[in-house]
Amino acid sequence: MSKIKRHKKAHFAKMREAGHLAANVLNYLELSIVEGVTTGELDRLCHDFIIKHNAIPATLGYEGYPKSSCISLNNVVCHGIPGNEVLRNGDILNIDITVILDGWHGDTSRMYTVGTITPHASKLIQVAYNALMKSIELVGPGVHWGNVGHFIETFVASNGFSVVKDYCGHGIGQIFHDLPQIDHFGTPGEGFIIREGMFFTIEPMVNAGLEETVLLDDGWTVVTFDNSLSAQFEHSIGITEHGAEIFTKSG
Repeated sequence: MSKIKRHKKAHFAKMREAGHLAANVLNYLELSIVEGVTTGELDRLCHDFIIKHNAIPATLGYEGYPKSSCISLNNVVCHGIPGNEVLRNGDILNIDITVILDGWHGDTSRMYTVGTITPHASKLIQVAYNALMKSIELVGPGVHWGNVGHFIETFVASNGFSVVKDYCGHGIGQIFHDLPQIDHFGTPGEGFIIREGMFFTIEPMVNAGLEETVLLDDGWTVVTFDNSLSAQFEHSIGITEHGAEIFTKSG
């Protein structure tokens, strides 16, 4: 607990700026999510937009990662490396962006769809979104993280899907990945106690099938074990006196 940073009000202003830019990157991409576009082209758009706005793409070169975004298509859970994959009708994809602006990180991701998707895929995306947004409503000073993680897991399961347990959210601020570790499952009354001034991401990964994942040989791309679809949304938040502020909210 003592190692989890608690930030000052001035730091909230810095995170608002970084989060706003990250959200704007995702908004900027909306019209480009069409059949025939490659994930590599989308990554180039992300990179250019971030640089144009005097920021740095945090993932580029991070522990050897080669691109300015993570783009996870269909059965890819997270950390998909953009490249020559071509978007096709019916695809779903997550784009995960982290910018560094004036030394502060804005980290967010959202789902996009290509053409007409199946009702099952649509439900998966909606459940992933609701799991994130409803969990943020539960966050506030004095709450055990286990209560929030338990809600996420049970909410997802009640809709017939599963939460990935192999990957988690994280503390954020001037450091990309910091304490606390944000598991998207838990036991009520357990886990760290949320305090005012903490910054972290919530980013539940929701699989249409089994929760198990496989790491591919590139050392980054994570896919579902059973080849089922996966969906994810992510926000960076700061804990206030009364709840949580979303730094990366669009619009």
